[in-house]
Amino acid sequence: MARDPYPADLERYSRQMRLPGVDVAGQRRIRAARVLVCGCGALGCAVADGLTRAGVGFLRIVDRDFVELSNLQRQVLFAEPDVEGGLPKAIAATNRLRQINSQVQFEPVVADVNPGNMLELARDVDLIIDGLDNFETRFLINDAALELGKPWIYAGCLGSHGQVMPIVPGQTACLRCLLGEVESGGAIETCDTAGVWGPAIAIVTALEVNLALRLLLGNPNDLPRQLLVVDAWEMTVRSLNTARLREESACPTCVGGRRDWLSGDKTDRSTVLCGRNAVQISPAEPRPLELPSLAARWSTLGEVSRNAFLLRFEPRGTEMRLTVFPDGRVIVQGTADPMVARQLYSRYVGN
Repeated sequence: MARDPYPADLERYSRQMRLPGVDVAGQRRIRAARVLVCGCGALGCAVADGLTRAGVGFLRIVDRDFVELSNLQRQVLFAEPDVEGGLPKAIAATNRLRQINSQVQFEPVVADVNPGNMLELARDVDLIIDGLDNFETRFLINDAALELGKPWIYAGCLGSHGQVMPIVPGQTACLRCLLGEVESGGAIETCDTAGVWGPAIAIVTALEVNLALRLLLGNPNDLPRQLLVVDAWEMTVRSLNTARLREESACPTCVGGRRDWLSGDKTDRSTVLCGRNAVQISPAEPRPLELPSLAARWSTLGEVSRNAFLLRFEPRGTEMRLTVFPDGRVIVQGTADPMVARQLYSRYVGN
């Protein structure tokens, strides 16, 4: 059987390069591309997997969390040993992706995406991918993308529903054009109340990878100007044309130039984690923590375990668990009440 007539370094992408819209030149553009994946849960895992297999040259994967057993139902890069090892998601995902494609350069970042680091994370990439589970951080990405002139792809899943939309600064509607103001509180359902259907994740992330590759091929003007909404359970698809939404909405962000989330005005130090009965507490300023010192201090107060990336502490006489990261963040499990979580943070970590 004759070999495919492609350069040896691109041979693994031969089936992809047969598409008229890709060919060798397009594959080299994909290989030269740099992508930031914000969040490595169900969405981020599947998108990072698709981009890795497609040959994107550089992936920066940022996630604040660690792998848990309930993740395995839908987060395709993780396995039971990752749960047993208490690995951060960014690390576990990168370990798996390096086995899939050694040609890709990976940069795992175990951190919260926040106003203090968002611009630096996005400054040297060509595209930002939404792999998140909360609107506050999505609006932060939206602000940063507009500030830097970087395209990004919004996506979300809840229950059996999913939606996806490309956002190109100056050309398309932005997230705030689409959603207006999304306030925190009980008005918005979460995966804790509505659940997540795995096939919906697969559909939405396939669409997200498709849009990402089309954009990286260098044809942003050819991208559809629409929000695509799917219901995997009902097998329905509908679209909303967003071509004129930017002008009609008089958007304060992409038209008015406001950066409410990037400035930190809309950011809370405590975040209730979707479906986890847990709250993340972040210090107002970066506060590096010495995990070995904390482990020694807490050793008489409860059960302590740690690895190279995090420290876990279960205070005696409670049903709480504190997972502490070197950057000062703490995830308090066992409560969805930010006040209770902040009290535990203050008691054991300090103000």
